[in-house]
Amino acid sequence: MAPLVRFAPSPTGYLHIGNARPALLNALFARARGGRFLLRLDDTDRERSTEAYAAAVEEDLAWLGIVPDLRARQSDRVAAYDAAADSLRAQGRLYACYETPEELERRRKRQLGRGLPPIYDRAALTLTAEERAAFEAEGRRPHWRFKLDHRTITWADLVRGEAHIDCASLSDPVLVRADGSYLYTLPSVVDDAEMGVTHVIRGEDHVTNTGVQVQIFETLGHAPPVFGHHNLLTTADGEGLSKRLGHLSLRGLREAGYEPAAIRSLAVLTGSAEAVRPVASLDDLARLVDLAHISRAPARFDPHDLDALNARLVHEMPFAEARERLLALGIPPVAAEPFWQAVRANLGKVAEAEDWWRVVAGPVEPALADEAVIAAAVATIPAEPWGPETWKDWAGAVRERTGAKGKALFMPLRLALTGLDHGPDLAGLLPLIGHERAERRLRGETA
Repeated sequence: MAPLVRFAPSPTGYLHIGNARPALLNALFARARGGRFLLRLDDTDRERSTEAYAAAVEEDLAWLGIVPDLRARQSDRVAAYDAAADSLRAQGRLYACYETPEELERRRKRQLGRGLPPIYDRAALTLTAEERAAFEAEGRRPHWRFKLDHRTITWADLVRGEAHIDCASLSDPVLVRADGSYLYTLPSVVDDAEMGVTHVIRGEDHVTNTGVQVQIFETLGHAPPVFGHHNLLTTADGEGLSKRLGHLSLRGLREAGYEPAAIRSLAVLTGSAEAVRPVASLDDLARLVDLAHISRAPARFDPHDLDALNARLVHEMPFAEARERLLALGIPPVAAEPFWQAVRANLGKVAEAEDWWRVVAGPVEPALADEAVIAAAVATIPAEPWGPETWKDWAGAVRERTGAKGKALFMPLRLALTGLDHGPDLAGLLPLIGHERAERRLRGETA
């Protein structure tokens, strides 16, 4: 059966490169196996979820090249969660609790002080009807916990191999808040079951959740999906990434001019058995993904690696792919292709081409560093038309007149023609600068 995977972000902030990792691993897993990708917005947090962030999720995924086959929102499916909660209550697995956050915190501190694990003691299960009525009379509304079986849950993890969680070491999780809204756990199980999700590929921070969710799947009469828990992408210092803090948001990386293929390659290949390298094609990247070979160590994201990957992609980018972006930068169509071939090896990002077009089209304030070399260049400037051999022939003529060689020959000419001491090979740039501008710059004019 073809797999159905899902990416289920909360629309409470902009996606960052750490979110791109599970999104891509799921999309590529499905792509390699002829499966489908479900985008499910887990928008049960009513206060922080917004339509703007929901739209941004779609935009960011599209920029990465991910187009969902299916879409869903948890806010549309509350009736399904209500039915599941009622079923759990009927089976005695969902029970009402009346403790306030302050009371729970005091209880937790007492347990820690006695050297006990800070798990919920199930005190609510011993409440009498009178005690519950008294709490209700005080205005307290219950939150609802799932009563775990104290047994070990095992599963064959796509990344970690044989995995297990001893549920006796866990607190009974809260599934329903006092205001009646749902936390992540129950809606996720109900949706995965009812939507037919076959594989749940997510970060290793959800390993403990898996033990809980497997029990909920089974209690509701559903077979659990296959799970895979990959390592998390962190900063180079090992710190976690956060939507709330805006760490390396996909939106910010896009606005900074990075290529989506660079983001994809780094997000997927970092922390895997494959060497991190630029992979332009989604199909090629899908063929490289092997969940069983993902490292158990944290996957550290270094911005310098992203810069290097991006530069390699730009250096190898064919003109056809860059054309529309060059035109949008104001580079004339007739000059765009030779210009791209001349400058792409000097670019870290496509947008930097605009800076080099200003060098070509001017105005440039020349720097005249060697009078003899400049005078010889003016005297020997070739007639047009100029082509790929013009620079070599002209530099040779100046060398014959002055005896200057190497840097002593080329640097004064570069400074005069471009105003800079570095840049693309002048053999490709010079025909674009043209005879008139070149001669004026050699004479010290801003042109």
